[in-house]
Amino acid sequence: MAVRADGGVTRAAKRWAPVGAGRRQGMVVAGLAVVVAGVVGLHRAIPNSPGRVGSLVESFLPWAGVAVVLLLVVALVRRSGVALVALLLPVAVWVQGFGGLLLPGDGAGGGRELTVVQHNVSDENPDPAGTARALARAGADLIALEELVMPALSVYEDELGADYPYRAVHGTVGLWSKYPIREAQLVDIKPRDIAEGWSRGLRAVVRTPYGEVAAYVAHLPSVRVGFGGLASSRRDESARLLGDIIRAEDVRTVILLGDLNGTVDDRGLSPLTSQLNTAERGFAFSFPAALPLARIDQVMARSATVGHIRTLPATGSDHLPVAARVTLG
Repeated sequence: MAVRADGGVTRAAKRWAPVGAGRRQGMVVAGLAVVVAGVVGLHRAIPNSPGRVGSLVESFLPWAGVAVVLLLVVALVRRSGVALVALLLPVAVWVQGFGGLLLPGDGAGGGRELTVVQHNVSDENPDPAGTARALARAGADLIALEELVMPALSVYEDELGADYPYRAVHGTVGLWSKYPIREAQLVDIKPRDIAEGWSRGLRAVVRTPYGEVAAYVAHLPSVRVGFGGLASSRRDESARLLGDIIRAEDVRTVILLGDLNGTVDDRGLSPLTSQLNTAERGFAFSFPAALPLARIDQVMARSATVGHIRTLPATGSDHLPVAARVTLG
């Protein structure tokens, strides 16, 4: 290296040093791009033990797109051709997995369509009346609610009764409908180690203008993230129980609405997602309401298509309501 008498580095050496550093950084970005692509495209290969790491990664899988954008910025700043080419891989994988959700809704649907709303209203909601009125303004055909407790339950019944004359409530979950409910019953999805009195599932057969629909409302057990990873064993057990019940359902068309405490990519919900259609458009991150990071409030269907799903304005809950169009097959 050529050095001036004052110890400074010559201009030629100055030019060479950043080029070498840029090349190394470009290779690092390229390597990270391959890792991101592998996580998104091969997430099912991530082991789920210990700590249910696979489910934890899958819960936030769409956010891998942010990592791709950050790597792209670095690649552009460093002017690294290798990194830019490598980034084509995670971009392609992400678009293949989630790009369709970015497309706009397909406008008004056909005649065989129901609008449904799903909302965990929170058992600590300070304004159940305002929440009920906000949900009614969505004009849905069906409204599913979780964490219904007294005395708030009577408020929801009073506020929704005029527009939704038919309802079914079991435990802490309920369904309000514009159309007659032929039958309603408790659905037992209680994990084995939870005490009696835990009731978070119901089934109702709704007589819609397009035929009967078996509407399920469920609130699966909560999950927690700690030093040991994702604690979701109860949620997973409850999902298996619900999946078995829906698989045996005699009514052809099924709509599941609920706070499932998991995203549709989370393998813990595979007993449900393996047999039910999920939303084709929209991310609709619903939790937590203050800074939504994931959609754990779900609308799924069998013999029907869940079109565009969206969030509604915040209520007094820690969840955002979600609304979706369901086209019956």
